[in-house]
Amino acid sequence: MQDTREAVIERLLKSYRTYYDIHMLDDETPITARCDFFEHSEKYVLSRKAELWSADNEEFLYLVDIPHLTLELYEKWRAYIQEDGMQRIKPGPGHMASYITPVFICDTCDEDARKALKKCRISKSFHFSLHGWMDHHTAVVQVATGQIDANGGGRHTAKILKKILYTKKKKGSM
Repeated sequence: MQDTREAVIERLLKSYRTYYDIHMLDDETPITARCDFFEHSEKYVLSRKAELWSADNEEFLYLVDIPHLTLELYEKWRAYIQEDGMQRIKPGPGHMASYITPVFICDTCDEDARKALKKCRISKSFHFSLHGWMDHHTAVVQVATGQIDANGGGRHTAKILKKILYTKKKKGSM
């Protein structure tokens, strides 16, 4: 049975719901959802007032539903998502890392769009990395073929997508 883009998005949202804050978007863009992840880690001695260190990590993951991904569409929505994600990042003392992750879900994808996605390298350090950094991870899921590609930083995103979308549950397991 062939999956549809809507079924893939629903499966991803169901999986992400455990760890991410899901924001469904009903505007005129192909972005169907933004998933926000926040993590705060700290180490202290004896009491919380004697803090040794703290670190905040965050990820803004965007699910983009496009029937056929072309190079022009990829560049347009990558730039839009990058700008939106940068506005959400609040660097400062204690900020360690932020990730902006667009996931393009399409039926088919042009080869030049796929190559541009795989070559995408966007990163930024804040205050010489003393206030953390930002990295851009991106991935594409081609529903018609089941192929998943990602840029260098998004390799772990591609692994997670493959695990969520294409692993079969063993009989008798929940």
